[in-house]
Amino acid sequence: MKHGSRVSYNLIAGTSVERLAALSDGIFGVAMTLLLLDLHVPAKELIRDEAGLTHALLSLTPQLLVYLMSFITLGIFWVGQQTQLNHLERSDRQLTWIHLAFLFMVTLLPFSTRLLTDFIEFRPALLVYWLNLLLFGITLYASWGRATRAGLVKDDLSAETRAAICSRIIVGQSLYAFGAMLCFFSTYLSIGFIILVQLNYAIAPAEWRRKA
Repeated sequence: MKHGSRVSYNLIAGTSVERLAALSDGIFGVAMTLLLLDLHVPAKELIRDEAGLTHALLSLTPQLLVYLMSFITLGIFWVGQQTQLNHLERSDRQLTWIHLAFLFMVTLLPFSTRLLTDFIEFRPALLVYWLNLLLFGITLYASWGRATRAGLVKDDLSAETRAAICSRIIVGQSLYAFGAMLCFFSTYLSIGFIILVQLNYAIAPAEWRRKA
């Protein structure tokens, strides 16, 4: 009687790219919603007239800037992860756990956003936020490295595309690091620079000029 060879569980676990993408979409959606829940309208009992409401709304500007920065952050890294997943033929256990670590960083962003909102003038709060961004980049870079080394990417993927994905992460993280260092001059300057970097990635004006 012939017995089939034993199959290692680790070889068959976490191979579905579709399920990983579905989980990622859900976690990103929840994180984006949690960012919004931290935005509060001015307390009604403290507003006596239109001037008071205007002043209260203007005082929300720093909070809105941090919210904008975090929402764009999630958008950029969602696009980055989906770009990688779209180029995968399959996943494996190690790659799936790297992406789960990436999603753990996603769940931390509402916390680092709230910390920065409440202590926007303090450098440690900005550095904690930047650390969150750094860990985003490290896990995303590690996932792409694992995918390419393990032969999990699609066969028709060009060398130029592989390099473009890596260089985008490295350049982006370098700019974020420079932006974080600006907090030693001003946390507002740091936030402003990071938002400009993010808008550049989101809008991609260089691509518009290329197509014009």
